[in-house]
Amino acid sequence: MAFLEPLDKNLHPDLADDFQIFEEILGFVPNSLLTMQRRPDIVKGFGELTKAVMPKDGEVHLGFKRLIAHFASRAVGCQYCEAHSLVAAKIHGISQEKLDQIWEYQTSEVYTDAERVALDYALAAGSVPNAVDQELVDRMKQHWTENQIVEILGVVCLYGFLNRWNDSMATDLEESPKAMGERVLSSGGWTGGKHL
Repeated sequence: MAFLEPLDKNLHPDLADDFQIFEEILGFVPNSLLTMQRRPDIVKGFGELTKAVMPKDGEVHLGFKRLIAHFASRAVGCQYCEAHSLVAAKIHGISQEKLDQIWEYQTSEVYTDAERVALDYALAAGSVPNAVDQELVDRMKQHWTENQIVEILGVVCLYGFLNRWNDSMATDLEESPKAMGERVLSSGGWTGGKHL
């Protein structure tokens, strides 16, 4: 059970445009933002950062950015964001087959070498202490431009905020991320934890 209850999404009409950003990403307004709206400027600021990190015209595929978010969240154990990011990945073009093989990303033929190293990078960048080293950056540079590396790290950092927020609030998991977690992540030990 959440430590603070989400508030009604119509409580602050001036947040409608901000909430719309997340309805497009997930298909619904997440409980994290409904809790966060107790301080509307945080929602607005987070919406602006999300638009900057996840632009439609970025160099890194939007769906793949959601896989980056998943691995960064996995590194810190935020089960809320682990499930959410996979729902968003599917909405933004990642196949269910690729999602179903996420635990086997290192060996599965549905993942490219470029994707593998980027997911390794997300795990390392999301870890505490940080595990990014020169060897990993050199591997990244074999597959990704400097601009793309900045986009990828931006996703890790964006989700660093969400990981801390949702685990500290024990944000209740909504139905579609819960179903995705049960389908894709439970075989790797995902339970939903404090978010159910």
